[in-house]
Amino acid sequence: MSAFGVLLRQRLRRDRLQLTLWIVGTALMAFAGYAGVSQSYATLADRQNILAAALANPVILMFRGLPSGTSEGAFLAFEVLPWLALLAALMSTFLAVRHTRGDEEAGRAELVWATPAGRRLPTIATIVHGILANVVLAALTTLALVATGLPAGGSLLTGAAAASCGIAFLGIGLLAAQFMRTSRGANSLTVWVLVATFLIRGIGNAAGTPSDDLTSMTSAWPAWLSPFGWVEQTRPYDTDIVWPMLLGLGFGFVLAGAAVALQSLRDIDAGFVAERLGRVSARPTLASPHALAWRLTSGSIVGWAIGGAITGILATTLSGLVDQISGENPAVADILKKIGGATGGLDEVVVTVFFTLLGILAACCAVQTVVRARQEEAHGTAEAVLATPVGRVRWLADFVIVGIVAVLIVVAAAVLAGWAGVWSNGGDASLYRIVAVAGLGQAVAASIFAVLTALVFVLLPRATTAVAWSLVLLAALLGMFGPLFGLPEWSANLSPFAVTPVVDGSGVDVRGLWWLMLALAAGAAGSLALMRRRELAPGA
Repeated sequence: MSAFGVLLRQRLRRDRLQLTLWIVGTALMAFAGYAGVSQSYATLADRQNILAAALANPVILMFRGLPSGTSEGAFLAFEVLPWLALLAALMSTFLAVRHTRGDEEAGRAELVWATPAGRRLPTIATIVHGILANVVLAALTTLALVATGLPAGGSLLTGAAAASCGIAFLGIGLLAAQFMRTSRGANSLTVWVLVATFLIRGIGNAAGTPSDDLTSMTSAWPAWLSPFGWVEQTRPYDTDIVWPMLLGLGFGFVLAGAAVALQSLRDIDAGFVAERLGRVSARPTLASPHALAWRLTSGSIVGWAIGGAITGILATTLSGLVDQISGENPAVADILKKIGGATGGLDEVVVTVFFTLLGILAACCAVQTVVRARQEEAHGTAEAVLATPVGRVRWLADFVIVGIVAVLIVVAAAVLAGWAGVWSNGGDASLYRIVAVAGLGQAVAASIFAVLTALVFVLLPRATTAVAWSLVLLAALLGMFGPLFGLPEWSANLSPFAVTPVVDGSGVDVRGLWWLMLALAAGAAGSLALMRRRELAPGA
C-alpha cells in the first residue's frame, strides 16, 4: 500500500468512533427536526403564522434559518439547516486541527515527516479524510430526510449544503493550524471564526427584505460574507439553488491549498502567530495549583459567561413575542411547557426553557474546564506539578473546584442579564424570583457534570473527553427533546436539566434538587477518593 493509503487508513481508523457520533448525530437531528415540524406545525396556517412572526422579529432570524416558503420541507430548512451546517463545521474543524497541529504538538508528526511521506502528504491525507467525512455526512442526512417522505431533490441539497459548510471550515481549521502554535489555540481560533460567521449570517437575515406575503426573506449583503449564509441561500425545498453551495466548496479548497503551501514555510512546532512572552517570574496569584488551574481555563470561562449573559437577556425579553406567537398558534405554548416543565404563566415557561439551555451551556463550561486536567496529564505537564509537594487529590480537586466556580460565573452572568431584561421591559416583579430560582437550579445541574467528568477522568482517563461530552449531549437530548419525541417521563427525568426547581405559585417546587445535591456530593467524594490510588496515564 502507498504511503498516502497508509496515512488515510490510519486517520479513518483513529476517528471511526468520533466521526460516527458526529455524522449519525447530524442525520438524527435532521430526522427528528422533521418529526417536530410535522407534529407541531402540521397545518399551513401554523407555518404561516410562525414565519410571519419570525420575519417581524430580528432576534428569531439570528438563531434560525432563512425563511423560504411554507411547505414542510422549506419550514424544516428554516428550523434546522443552520444547525446541521454548524455540526458539520465543528466536526471538520476539530478533525483538521487534530490531525495537523495536534499531531505536531504531540510529537507524532515529526516521526511521520521523517519517513518518505514527507511534510505535505500527511496534510493532503487529512484533507481527503475531511472531504470523505463530509460526503458521508451529506449522504446519511439525505437518506434521513428522504425516509421522512420529503422530496429527494431538496433532501440531497440539504445534505450537500451542510457538507459544503463542513468543507469550508475544514479549510479554516487547516489554516488555523498553520498560524497557531498549539492545538488549543487553533481550535479556539476556528471556534471564534465559526461564531462570528454564524452571527454575521444572522445579521444579514435580520436586515433583509421580507416578501409581501411574509413567507420568505431576501437576505442583506452581510449574509453573503459567511459560509452559513451560502448554505441558506440554496433554499432547499423551495427554489433549490445549487451554486451558492459551490462557494463553500471553493472557499474550503482554496484555504486547504494555502495551508499546504504555508506548511513548507515554517519550522516544525512553530506557528506564524508569535507566542506571547511570559513574565520572568510568576505573580503571587499563581503561587498555587488552584491558581494555575484558573489561569489555564479563564479564557474559555469568559467566553461561556458571555453566552450565558446572552441567554439570560433573551429569556426575559422574548416573552412578549412568544406570547404573540402562541396566541396565533397554541401548539407553541404546549411545546414550551413540555420542554420546560413549568406550570405557571407563559413568562415563567419561557424563562424555564431558556434557562434549561443555560444549564447545558454551563455544563459544557464545566466539562471543558475539568477536561483540561486530562490534557495536562496527556501532555506531561501535570507530572511537573505533581513532582512538587502538591498531591494528586488536591491537583484534581482544584480543577473540579474551578469547574464549579465557572458554572456559578456563567449562571450569575445569565441571572444578572435576565434581571436587566426584566427591568428594561418593565416586566412583572415576580420574574426576578423566577429567574433566580431557575438559575440556581441549573447551576446545581451543571455542576453535576464537573464531578462526572472528574469521575470518568479517574476511571477511564483516555476516554475522558469523549465520554464527558457524550454525557452532556445525552442529558441535553433527554432533557429538552425527550418530551417532544414522546419518550417516557422517567427517561427525561434522568437528565439533571429536567428536574431542577421551578416556581410553583407562591412557593418553589424543588423537584429533584435533593437528588442532584446528593449526586454532586457523592460524585465529588468518589472521584477524589479514587484519585488517591490512580497512576498517571500520559499520552493518547
